[in-house]
Amino acid sequence: MAATPIQATAGLSASGGQANYRFALTALTSLFFMWGFITCLNDILIPYLKMLFDLSYTQAMLIQFCFFGAYFIVSVPAGILVSKIGYKAGIVTGLLIAGAGCLLFVPAASAHVYAMFLLALFVLASGITILQVAANPYVSVLGKAETASSRLTMTQAFNSLGTTVAPFFGAWLIFGGMDAPEPGVVTESTVQLPYLILAAALVVLAIAFALLKLPAMGKKDPTEALPLGGEAWKQRHLMLGALGIFVYVGAEVGIGSFLVSYLSMAEIGGMSKAAASHYIAWYFGGAMVGRFIGAVVMQKVNAGKVLAFNAVCAVLLLALTILSSGKLAMWSLLLVGLCNSIMFPTIFSLAISGLKQYTSQGSGILCLAIVGGAILPLLQGVFADSFGVQIAFILPLLCYIYIAFYGLNGCKPREIAAQAAVAKEAL
Repeated sequence: MAATPIQATAGLSASGGQANYRFALTALTSLFFMWGFITCLNDILIPYLKMLFDLSYTQAMLIQFCFFGAYFIVSVPAGILVSKIGYKAGIVTGLLIAGAGCLLFVPAASAHVYAMFLLALFVLASGITILQVAANPYVSVLGKAETASSRLTMTQAFNSLGTTVAPFFGAWLIFGGMDAPEPGVVTESTVQLPYLILAAALVVLAIAFALLKLPAMGKKDPTEALPLGGEAWKQRHLMLGALGIFVYVGAEVGIGSFLVSYLSMAEIGGMSKAAASHYIAWYFGGAMVGRFIGAVVMQKVNAGKVLAFNAVCAVLLLALTILSSGKLAMWSLLLVGLCNSIMFPTIFSLAISGLKQYTSQGSGILCLAIVGGAILPLLQGVFADSFGVQIAFILPLLCYIYIAFYGLNGCKPREIAAQAAVAKEAL
């Protein structure tokens, strides 16, 4: 839900506007880093709580179900809230709610109740959702419209930096050199300390943003971009793109969620879970590097073809990790992160292409599709309990097959496909 160019510049003087934009963008990059950092910590928390409460893989995946389920439940209310209070106030609100979610880890650890951890994660994710709803369009309108994509790509790079750094922080504080906690016995400070640090950081950021003089933007008609009905739902390439976002987020989150458990298996990496936690950085670091490479490649190569190429590579790597063992299986899975790099922004941009006045509604539909990160990892957990962790990677493999189809065919708007068919008949 972005402001129009007229709304975007209304709060700035002609002399100080661009300087204020640069300052605001610098401040916003910290938010992208923070929510990437927090999201990636789940991949460390999953194996820890699985051992702590002696959970099945399906039960452990409820962590991602609660976290990404918040995106689906909170996205529309968050959009309405931000449209009423503006981007800056929305950011402050999101930071405070996320901080409250982090603080809930303290009573959750003290009570030794898994359900309380899930509640804390839901509250934390609700705050992150409000942050995303406010910060993404804020970045888009802070400057010239023709450079909006480059600004968002730059800030997304800081998001990837957060996901790359988080595994080292999480492995150090959550595992603290200990391979496995005893089931049913909680070392309270082990779980509490990292989230207390995060809560303090989020509150400090909220205070800082409340005091900063940022451009006043974002207030608008709260019904203008609601993704609840209308013409956008009739656009084939948008709906297929929404499914693409659903399966992509589900595949990316599912792989990350199982990495520690998979790499610590004797026939794969044969390492402790604390050591395996560090390798998550390779998975998300590959995505960060690939994002820069992809940005250059897609200036000369069709985005749909690049998407299909990356998806096919991911399929081959996952087939290799399913059929092999040892270092080959380990590194083939980690390299999928490199393939993931351009997928989300590319699917997103292809899906909203040509929507014109329905672009905002289309964006809302795509944001709701992030719920794939809640549903598919849970289903992968069911597969892991039934057939084993290695075989369960067949689910993300199927997801990437669909993404390859979307890049080659599904991303074409109906009108464009019809025009191509007419031209072919004329020949």
